[in-house]
Amino acid sequence: MTTNVTNSLATVRNLGILAHVDAGKTTVTERVLYATGTTHKRGEVHDGTTVTDFDPQERDRGITIFAAAVSCTWAGHRLNLIDTPGHVDFADEVERSLRVLDGAVAVFDAVAGVEPQSESVWRQAERHGVPRIAFVNKLDRAGADLDRAVASIRERLHPAPLVVQLPIGSEQSFTGVVDLVGMRALVWPDGAEAPEEGTVPQDLYDEALRRRRLLEEAVAERHPAALEEFCGRETLSAPTLTAALRDLTRSGDGVVVLCGSAYRNRGIEPLLDAVVAYLPSPLDVPPVRGEYEGVERQRPADPAAPAAALAFKVQATPTGRLTFLRVYSGTIEKGDAVWDASARRTERIGRILRVRADRHAPLERAVAGDIVAVVGLKSARAGTTLCAPDDPIVLEPPGVADPVVSVAVEARTSRDTGRLASALARLAEEDPSLRVRTDAETGQTVLSGMGELHLEVAVEKMRRELDLEVTVGRPRVSYRETVVRGVSGVVFRHVKQDGGAGQFAHVVLDVEPLPGPGFEFRSAVVGGRVPQEYVRAVEAGCRDALAEGPLGGHQVTGLRVTLTDGATHVKDSSETAFRTAGRLGLREALRACGMVLLEPVAEVTVTVPEDAVGGVLGDLAARRGRVTGSTTRTGTALVTATVPLAELFGYAGRLRGRTQGRGTFTARPTGYAQAPATALTATR
Repeated sequence: MTTNVTNSLATVRNLGILAHVDAGKTTVTERVLYATGTTHKRGEVHDGTTVTDFDPQERDRGITIFAAAVSCTWAGHRLNLIDTPGHVDFADEVERSLRVLDGAVAVFDAVAGVEPQSESVWRQAERHGVPRIAFVNKLDRAGADLDRAVASIRERLHPAPLVVQLPIGSEQSFTGVVDLVGMRALVWPDGAEAPEEGTVPQDLYDEALRRRRLLEEAVAERHPAALEEFCGRETLSAPTLTAALRDLTRSGDGVVVLCGSAYRNRGIEPLLDAVVAYLPSPLDVPPVRGEYEGVERQRPADPAAPAAALAFKVQATPTGRLTFLRVYSGTIEKGDAVWDASARRTERIGRILRVRADRHAPLERAVAGDIVAVVGLKSARAGTTLCAPDDPIVLEPPGVADPVVSVAVEARTSRDTGRLASALARLAEEDPSLRVRTDAETGQTVLSGMGELHLEVAVEKMRRELDLEVTVGRPRVSYRETVVRGVSGVVFRHVKQDGGAGQFAHVVLDVEPLPGPGFEFRSAVVGGRVPQEYVRAVEAGCRDALAEGPLGGHQVTGLRVTLTDGATHVKDSSETAFRTAGRLGLREALRACGMVLLEPVAEVTVTVPEDAVGGVLGDLAARRGRVTGSTTRTGTALVTATVPLAELFGYAGRLRGRTQGRGTFTARPTGYAQAPATALTATR
């Protein structure tokens, strides 16, 4: 790799903006674009003038729904930035984005601190090993408190927060920050385009020294080189402190915390400096790993290496189908033939585009470290690997969560039935967390997603973009069935003879409950009574049987199946016969087991005025909610409860009515719990 290439990759930052809904993610992104000169007017969420929330539904609802990529430059560095949704219904958009990012900025509300979805996206980033820095936003609001927000970060997220700034002023009088690393003041006068740098205000000097000392001690405790200097000099120089903060951020042993007010344009320039200083470049992350035909492979971030890119988003536009790629290695040029390693077919790159939300600039090539959109790919989906045809690799795709809410959809007129099928296929292609199926009993088309809002957005998209009128049924949740009492020694013989070669398979199964969700299969057959290839066929058959349980035809989870014995026929046994025996045998065993119905539950956080708490608690109890916590601050109560998802349909309107429009809530799915007996009748 040449020096020029190394220097170029070292100046790239691929990062996401993560937060709870309404914490100010999109406003932070808009101010970043303005500060970097990418835009010449500050976009506002409330005015519907933002760059990244460009979809009509996003502007109407005032929230981010679709992850939007933008590219800008700061201090000689290229920042490829993805503004992600904050609403829990669109968590899969965050998941797909995090899969291709090298770093992230987590935005927190200075009044609310860590909120439920803040915690969820933080854990998602942690699972992907994405280094983060934190930005405590909205310090100009009444009740804003940096120390309290940092305490909630420490208590709920469990990182080591390394606070590198001290606010100057509070609430409406917040005007700037003290940079504790450089021991300087940055003040943004009203209407100023950039901060004014000066000395630390005299009334804050002692507090700044105290906090700088705490920062040095926290860093020295976690970084060997910093500890060595600290022990020798009893202080840390700014270069040593900066280098140590960078190392701790990239290793995940510490989280740099900055603060500001994005709406008032205060704190954005230091945040950009921190992104450049602390978050990793493509060269700082390990080579991406994958496999092909069972052989593990890896690709370094080198434009001269064989090409490897991962598609993480597909978007249909009036001008063509865009496939968003993170290029991990190699170089992809316009007109190149690439190998779709997932579909095992050759694709051709039509155009390559540098993305700025809904606007694009053409490129001749994309190199390792780039995030771009390409036109011309026909089969690529989110999770598809594109690579050099002569050196294939399959990269790990982003995970896709199981949907929890379903609605029946049908075209308003019979002549639109074909258009509806095409529209649903397009929606599922763009958003893998949407699932479409046909109900075997009713013949209805069922659309499943991650929540009520998720499905509302999908249906509205069909109406707006495709001019398709559809009728939507009442939402239904996705139930599960599980085993609470197992059975042993269930014998099943599959014998079929209809001329020619027959089918014969004999299996003996034990079924027992499994702690937690999932399915386990194991074989205890001895003496080779069932050959290994038939054991695998029995397992496949058992997995087939999990699709429909005996209580109401719901998916079965939380069980362990053991194949204890079996028998074969010298001529008539086959993998097909044993797969059939596994499927039918497990179905028979489940009918003999003790089974219960599981329903999805959510952690609900309700924010209401103190005088409305009683009515809210009563309503939650009526919805089978179990209150797990309640706190009060500045006249507002936060109530946390676990509530069955089925009971939350229409809750937003009910809450507004009970609180005269002052109450809000968030819901985060947390798993499944046993449903009451009455739910069994309702789901049949």
